[in-house]
Amino acid sequence: MWSRLPFGEKLRAELGAPARGHRLESSPRSRVWRAELSGTRVVVKQLIDAPEAAERYAREVAALKLASRVDPPVAPVLLGTDPGERVLVLEHLEHRKPREDWVVDYASALARLHAATGAEDANMLPAWSGPTQDDIDSFLGLVRTLGVAVPSGARTELEGLLGRLLGTPGHALLHGDPCPGNDMHTSSGIRFIDFEQAALGDGLVELAYLRIGFPTCWCATAPPEPLLHAAEAAYRATWREATGTEVRDDLADACAGWLLRGDALVQRAYRGRADHLAEVPDRDWKWGTATARQRLVHRLGIVSRMTADGGELRCLGQLAADTRRAMLTRWPALQPLPLQRP
Repeated sequence: MWSRLPFGEKLRAELGAPARGHRLESSPRSRVWRAELSGTRVVVKQLIDAPEAAERYAREVAALKLASRVDPPVAPVLLGTDPGERVLVLEHLEHRKPREDWVVDYASALARLHAATGAEDANMLPAWSGPTQDDIDSFLGLVRTLGVAVPSGARTELEGLLGRLLGTPGHALLHGDPCPGNDMHTSSGIRFIDFEQAALGDGLVELAYLRIGFPTCWCATAPPEPLLHAAEAAYRATWREATGTEVRDDLADACAGWLLRGDALVQRAYRGRADHLAEVPDRDWKWGTATARQRLVHRLGIVSRMTADGGELRCLGQLAADTRRAMLTRWPALQPLPLQRP
């Protein structure tokens, strides 16, 4: 019932009394309702008591305010907040079935979102955090367990990668989880929702989602190569139009960073609890559209192909190719990621 909505005196004074409340499906970290205010549909979202709830709420509010600079919009309008109850009242969006080439419009919308912020916004959100030394240790441990020889220069190369990822200047407004399901395909374009993990950083780490298989997402997919190239070109063109600058050409570092992260094999509730890469030799597990081994084989293939011409990740490229080959030899029934989202 609408009376159960977390709609206190502050919100009622600002927005009026809600009606026709209906609970919607949401993540375990929030409760979400559809309701009406003066006959207009809205969404009411409350972040429930859980670890980091206050931080996630603050990130979402800040990100929505920053995203509101973009026109046409790339996020729902934030209509009201109640920080004491961690409640947001948002514009209701009507989602339509995505087109087969949805990744092109998605990439363009992502570029416009990223372009919403600049150096002057450096303190508005936390900085993006990349892979760590522990991730390197876990990855090399997995490789050795699979019987693959580690080149002598691999660790030095990976430590250099970490340095580049952490040292790359970037003030883009990162969504933090720009997954299928967090993109609303509306009649006026794509809008992103659920900014609880928003950060500031280099937009390449999220442009890489398309190529590396949506690493933080239940809906892991591998778009066909022509669509992938069209989407990346759309991102670069949109970024250029919005900022007057060019996107750096090389996605290899960003993709390699996602390869190292074992936490990108499990949903958010299980991250930070275990060495998930170390579990891969002993068991496989399904998450959404793919298993952990399917996701990892895809990422290994992408990184090996992107580094085939040598450069700063030459050792990693060979190591990725050898590890992928070892996995497919051990588990020959592994299937590629699906080409399309459900």
